[in-house]
Amino acid sequence: MSSNLHAQKATKISLFSFSSAAMRAFHMSWLAFFVCFFAWFACAPLMPVIAGEFNLTKAQIANINIAAVAITILVRLIVGPLCDKYGPRKTYSALLIIGSIPVFGVAASNSYESFLFFRLLIGAIGASFVITQYHTSIMFAPNVVGTANAASAGWGNAGGGATQALMPLLLAALVMFGVEQAMGWRIALIVPGVMMVIVGILYWKLTQDCPQGNFKELREQGLNVGSDKKGGMAILLHAAKNYRVWILFGAYAACFGIEIFIHNIVAMYYVDNFQFGLKEAGLAAGIFGLLALFARALGGIVSDRVALSKGLDGRTKVLFLMILLEGVFLVVFSQMNSAMLAILTMTVFALFTHMACGATYALVPFIDRDALGGVAGIIGAGGNVGAVAAGFLLKGMLDIQTTLMVLGGLVVIAASCVLMIRFSVEHKEKEQRLFEQAVQDRNLADAQN
Repeated sequence: MSSNLHAQKATKISLFSFSSAAMRAFHMSWLAFFVCFFAWFACAPLMPVIAGEFNLTKAQIANINIAAVAITILVRLIVGPLCDKYGPRKTYSALLIIGSIPVFGVAASNSYESFLFFRLLIGAIGASFVITQYHTSIMFAPNVVGTANAASAGWGNAGGGATQALMPLLLAALVMFGVEQAMGWRIALIVPGVMMVIVGILYWKLTQDCPQGNFKELREQGLNVGSDKKGGMAILLHAAKNYRVWILFGAYAACFGIEIFIHNIVAMYYVDNFQFGLKEAGLAAGIFGLLALFARALGGIVSDRVALSKGLDGRTKVLFLMILLEGVFLVVFSQMNSAMLAILTMTVFALFTHMACGATYALVPFIDRDALGGVAGIIGAGGNVGAVAAGFLLKGMLDIQTTLMVLGGLVVIAASCVLMIRFSVEHKEKEQRLFEQAVQDRNLADAQN
């Protein structure tokens, strides 16, 4: 078995293949992320019904939305180093199976307090994203890692859109079969919990930690895999010393943070501002999330393409442009007064938001190879810090339109910070060599086929 860990990474994405370890990890990681995202936001499109049942005030709904994304910050920071230590396979299987417990808890809650408590715990499954990115980063070579990261994250993210569209339909179907609405939303919420348990078992059975096998066995053979830094804290501190990590932390707050915030509020926004019904609002909100199916991957693909000629600086500029356009269209979206124009501008804004997310994680594997879990964890947590900050901003402001406009301005500021990222000549040359090696390996493999 080769100890050169770069040599066996996949240099291309063969979508319909399940035979290679890399493609199994790719498909299982986006599926696991999809199911986690689906469960994470399953409550959001049903909030108008749940709010009615528990007589929730506006402040209580805001608290529930903040709770849903707050704990994720902490868990994302822990989960990155856990991947370095125990491997993504064990970490993901555990997260899926343990994470299903609060999903069942939310379905059983009978007061604002119990609902808030379980909603807070559900936030932990939002950390699934870091494991998805870690697993694809470790499996794919530099020439396709941007695309692999962005596609797996994008398809997983689409779970947030799918849940907006499907949960109201599931509830409507249950009511049609004579189930009381108060019972219906509870049964509907059990579905994602069951899905998590099934995918957790499949993840354990079908994947391995890295191209060579599982961390535990490889370490027993004396191979150095994951991170050689002893504790999770050391991995995190090593990553935290890198200023680029913090700029990307802000960038990710500006794209993914806004995305999560929109998932939580957009169905209610269409109901309150444009008098949509629950199903229409769910479908309109679903557009925002479902765009992730291709838009996030597009961000990664553009980054990989530009990197061919412009290297790492090219990846940085792509990210700057995406976040800038996202901010501009968010401001435009906030000013729309007709439902049609609101949906149209939201679609354009969503496109750039998802592409910015993809472009961020197309840059992540190149920041510091020695602390990948720490880097992915801190930047991933940035997304949730953004969502929590947006939640508090909304709570402090009078209306959602003003909040969206202010957020748009903040996104533009975050974009300009991205331009401050610089890489040393040595760093660029080293990454360029790895990149060219991967392209060569791919061409060689193509020639042999």
